[in-house]
Amino acid sequence: MEKFEKLTGIAAPLPLVNVDTDMIIPKQFLKTIKRTGLGVNLFDEMRYDADGNEKPDFVLNRPQYRNAEILIAGDNFGCGSSREHAPWAIKDFGIRCVVAPSFADIFFNNCFKNGILPVVLPQEQVDILMKDAEKGANARMTVDLENQTITTSEGEVIAFDVDPFRKHCLLEGLDDIGLTLEKAAAIDGFESSMAQARPWV
Repeated sequence: MEKFEKLTGIAAPLPLVNVDTDMIIPKQFLKTIKRTGLGVNLFDEMRYDADGNEKPDFVLNRPQYRNAEILIAGDNFGCGSSREHAPWAIKDFGIRCVVAPSFADIFFNNCFKNGILPVVLPQEQVDILMKDAEKGANARMTVDLENQTITTSEGEVIAFDVDPFRKHCLLEGLDDIGLTLEKAAAIDGFESSMAQARPWV
């Protein structure tokens, strides 16, 4: 998993509440088990019309936000069904950090497992970031995980909380498999001793 340390990039404003996982990645795109290739269908029904043409007024279709790496969202982001394809699509599009007043629990947990930093902030601070993001591509924010801060384009610093263990995993680029492999020597030692102690197993 890619490490997350410090990210400076364009933030896209999406001031919608209750954005569910079907809005993030509609059910017809859940046939794959690959983590790549889903970014083109992120927010598919909001990004494209019935003929597959881009809707020019949707935020991620606007030229200034096509390379957004941060998403400033509304309350209860990622609610609905527990599809891991939702963070896959977000990551594949290029977004590494989502900021919102609250997240659905399963989506929140899946973000950390896929190298995305979900940041929970009070609504008044999200409003500050939303307003900054509305300035477009020239307003670049910096998300510093080590120091747990977000710095706006005007230099305002907003602190955020993050679970220490999840912070460690993101900083080191460790998903569940990576965490297991950290214990590879201990596992090998256990397997070796068990093979000697119980050769019939």
